[in-house]
Amino acid sequence: MATPAANTKGEKEPVNIVHQNAILCETIKKENQCQRLYTNYGVNPFKKMYTLTGKPNSQHDSDEGEEDEYFLEIIKRSYQEPEKKYEFPQTEAQEVGWFNKPLLPQDRSDRRLMHPRKNTEITKYMDAAWRQKEQQENLQ
Repeated sequence: MATPAANTKGEKEPVNIVHQNAILCETIKKENQCQRLYTNYGVNPFKKMYTLTGKPNSQHDSDEGEEDEYFLEIIKRSYQEPEKKYEFPQTEAQEVGWFNKPLLPQDRSDRRLMHPRKNTEITKYMDAAWRQKEQQENLQ
């Protein structure tokens, strides 16, 4: 180990190969713990696919292949609404409209919850006056 006096003069310590190797081994060990081998490859269902038509006289392009049920299921699922895809909201923004069923059934005969619009003689007169005023402004 170098003396403290040598470090103050701007001289660097010599590289310790054992320490460098220990750091490298620790880094590789951590990378291997987090690394997962993924071999189940598929098509990204969230990316739009544009297909081109083949040549009309080509035998290769006109052959019909088998339908991949797994692929069709993934594509169908990607086009569904989030309420049908997931059981619970995935983000905070989805919580706003997730449960959209009313808490109470609508009963129009219940006067406590139902307040329909009412027209009287005065409101009918004013509605007609506003309509007439708007028509005159639109004509000018």
